[in-house]
Formats: sequence, structure tokens, C-alpha cells
Amino acid sequence: MSAKIVVVMVFLVSKVLADPSDTYGPPVHQPAYQEPIPYNFAYGVSDEYAGTDFSQTEESDGNTVKGSYTVLLPDGRKQTVTYVADPYNGYQAEVSYYGEAQYPREYGAPVTFRPQASYQPQPSYQQPSYQ
Repeated sequence: MSAKIVVVMVFLVSKVLADPSDTYGPPVHQPAYQEPIPYNFAYGVSDEYAGTDFSQTEESDGNTVKGSYTVLLPDGRKQTVTYVADPYNGYQAEVSYYGEAQYPREYGAPVTFRPQASYQPQPSYQQPSYQ
């Protein structure tokens, strides 16, 4: 009986010592605060055969993000979105279009990709020469 009491007492003491004393204080492992990092990037894709044309540029000073992206729409117009985003004003965008929409009465053949030559390795061997 006394062994059970000793085991229970050891369990209770270990439980009290394992719990943090200040449960309302800051966490033991606080995440490190990182300063915002400035960046800039740009990319663009233009494939006349497939009819795709789009691009994007963006830059940030670590607090405010400014950029724009452009895409060629199916009706032939180019759509450009210029934007600014920051923690105080949020995301603000201005959309503009270039060109006039084209709606053909007849459509051409669907866009297909050219067949690629399949890879067919040829065995290479040489007859041994016994001279």
C-alpha cells in the first residue's frame, strides 16, 4: 500500500515540475521577427504558334508591392492590370485594355502542335577485326 502512495506522490511531483509556472506568459519558443526583404522579378511568355502572350513584373521595397501583368485575351485584346498593395490601403488595381475585340464569323482549324520525331535509338556495333 505504501508503494502505491509513493508512486502517486512521485507522479504528482513530476507533473507539477513539468508544467510551466506561468501559463499566461510568452511561449517558450518565440518566432524570430524578420524584417521585410525587398525583391523584384519579371517574366514573359510569347508563343505565336499556340497564340499565348502574357507577362508580369513586380517589385517591393519590403512594405509596398507594385507591379503589373498583361495577358492576350481570346478576343484579340490585351488586358493590363497595374496594381499597388500595402498593409494600409490593401490591394488597389487598375485594369486597361488595348485593341478592339474581334469576333470572326468563321473559325479556322483548331490549334494543334507539330508532331515530334520519336526517339528510336539504333544499335551500334562493329565487327571485330582479326588481323
